[in-house]
Amino acid sequence: MIVGILKEIKVEENRVSMTPAGVEVMAGEGHAVLVEKGAGAGSGFSDEAYRQAGGEIVETPQEIYLRSHMVMHVKEPQPSEYDLIREGQLLFTYFHFAANETLTRAIMKSNAVAVAYETITGPGNTLPLLTPMSEVAGRMAAQQAAKYAESAQGGRGILLGGVPGVAPANVVVIGGGVVGTHAAQMACGLGARVYLLDKSLERLRHLSENMPKNCFPLMSSPSTVRELVKDADVVIGAVLVHGAKAPKLVTREMLKGMKPGAVLVDVAIDQGGCFETSRPTTHREPTYLEEGVLHYCVANMPGAVPLTSTAALTNATLPYAVALAGRGWREAARVDAGIGDGINIAFGKVTYRAVAEAFDLSYTPVDQFLK
Repeated sequence: MIVGILKEIKVEENRVSMTPAGVEVMAGEGHAVLVEKGAGAGSGFSDEAYRQAGGEIVETPQEIYLRSHMVMHVKEPQPSEYDLIREGQLLFTYFHFAANETLTRAIMKSNAVAVAYETITGPGNTLPLLTPMSEVAGRMAAQQAAKYAESAQGGRGILLGGVPGVAPANVVVIGGGVVGTHAAQMACGLGARVYLLDKSLERLRHLSENMPKNCFPLMSSPSTVRELVKDADVVIGAVLVHGAKAPKLVTREMLKGMKPGAVLVDVAIDQGGCFETSRPTTHREPTYLEEGVLHYCVANMPGAVPLTSTAALTNATLPYAVALAGRGWREAARVDAGIGDGINIAFGKVTYRAVAEAFDLSYTPVDQFLK
């Protein structure tokens, strides 16, 4: 199979979908790998490194789309790419369709096959391709919260860990999954007083046994969220509903009762955000104020640390890329049902229920394409 590695064109996105080491593995499996010129530059990988790994450097995204059977991205295709996508072409990237109707309809119109990193499942209903970026984003959430809590950045001017004789900051993390756990660990490491909310009692028991002593796992409910955000210096939204839009758990009315200069970090912004007042921002312009509360809603947080993120992403995606290229998407999905969960759109049909429900579209079970 011919596999294309595109240069990312989303604003301030410096990751690339495959390292030279990954290209070497793909080439060793007998696949031709086309790499757009400069694709790895933001992550520190030269075109020559890709050549030495067995890749072919091509000049334009047009050539990647024209020649490749499978095209790989990190972020979703941008509007300038929609007309380049060919019927039957396999697209393998993060899509987050449920938060973007325009993208959903464009991919449907293209009659391509879209395999979304974020909905591929592993053992125990895990999300193996979302996990590494969730780990990065969770850790970055606490890091960015600490930064924007400074007065020079528009925050309250509070040090998350405090100092002897001065109380630490109150940090509320909503969601006890991968993102929330990593965010809470980082905030705890800085010395903050951390409240970690989740709806699963089993998960809360696990967190109580394994998190630091300055982390307090609590059952999440609207009243608990409402009470905790009043005294919060930082609120981190880390809620994920597989392939669907995130629920709005912090309302504008709640913001009105918060401390002026408190910081909200919405890691769920790719899925529409879990704060009512959230809207996507960029690394170039990362924050804005609503009701006196500073919002950080960067939609590609791991793109700020591409050296780490690209390596972590390739570690996770490479086995699936090898399977898709080696078997084709139908056979790969027959062999591994988790890959079938990743197929969101095929030949104009929505094959992931949450995406169909988000936009009141017809749902076609992916099994109909695998017979």
